[in-house]
Amino acid sequence: MLIKLKLSFLLAAMLGVVGSFVLGHGARTGAQPTTPNANEIVIQNFAFQPATLTVKVGTKVTWVNRDDDPHTATAVDKKFGSKTLDTGDQFSMEFSQPGTYKYYCALHPRMTGEVVVK
Repeated sequence: MLIKLKLSFLLAAMLGVVGSFVLGHGARTGAQPTTPNANEIVIQNFAFQPATLTVKVGTKVTWVNRDDDPHTATAVDKKFGSKTLDTGDQFSMEFSQPGTYKYYCALHPRMTGEVVVK
């Protein structure tokens, strides 16, 4: 009987350690949701998501860097530009005039996107 009790305790302890590792490992990955808010552009996996965002005049758009590398949001025509955004940093811009605003990452120029303001 004592051996069964010791084995049960040992098994419970092992399951607790394994469970803590699995749950703790998931919490440490830093994973964040990739679905942007309505007026949010997520920078992740070296891409702007969505690549094209359509908004109404007067809308404030926010870029959020959820990538492990730094990025920028820089207008092609230089009408706006963020500082270098590290992981978790944000940049916001209010669009007061209709038009198509093309932008790119100054650190990774192949990353491009656009905000269409109607």
